[in-house]
Amino acid sequence: MAKKRKIPVTEIIVSILAPVLLLVIWQISAQKGWVNKALLPAVTRIFDTAVGISETGKLSGHLLASLSRVVKGFLAGASLGIAIGTLMGFSKWVNHFLSSLVSLLRPIPMIAWIPIFILWMGIGELTKISVITLGTFWPVLLNTIQGIRSVDNKLLEVAKVLKKKRKTIVLKVVFPAALPSIFTGLRLGMGAAWSCVVAAEMIAARQGIGFMITYARETAKPAEVFVGVFVIGLIGFFIDVLLRRLESHLLKWNTAGVSK
Repeated sequence: MAKKRKIPVTEIIVSILAPVLLLVIWQISAQKGWVNKALLPAVTRIFDTAVGISETGKLSGHLLASLSRVVKGFLAGASLGIAIGTLMGFSKWVNHFLSSLVSLLRPIPMIAWIPIFILWMGIGELTKISVITLGTFWPVLLNTIQGIRSVDNKLLEVAKVLKKKRKTIVLKVVFPAALPSIFTGLRLGMGAAWSCVVAAEMIAARQGIGFMITYARETAKPAEVFVGVFVIGLIGFFIDVLLRRLESHLLKWNTAGVSK
């Protein structure tokens, strides 16, 4: 069993150096008046605003609303992406049948789908979740297809020589080999899910981080805008860390391919 690599202290320091320097320069620029505080509030002002709206429960309410939508949309989009990607990866006929449709629909930006979903489903929760589902679907689909197609033919040949059943080959050979690529798709899908929920909430919502950012902009509260932006970044960062930890736990055998 491979030993878990310990991260050197110097590596940790270097990794956080750029964000710290950015915040320091930002704070100094705001204090010295080098930037317009109405456009770029001081870091301390943003922090104080975050504490204030957290204490009132305003931030947690918006965050929980967004998290609920992201979880529902991500699970739906990831499930569809893995299921359809598996079919397209295994079957040449299914791939030929759907590839042109995928090539036609995938380049359409998610912001263009929002008015269509509103037209079809109104401005309720289903519209927002559908946007997130579609945004998650594409990266998971493409990476699942790529993962299944890139399975080493030698592994498949050995399985056939050993006269393994097709079900066994799929579950014991193909899927384990495709998992690194699928996890990459899941991580990209989670990033897309957050982008989509913010876009959807900016247009059609009464609660959520996207709505909070839009409302703060309209009411000239730049500090709240930046609080919302930073919260999205932090939540996305922690979710990505969790997905990487899960990937490392499930793919211990793939020490070279597990994301770091």
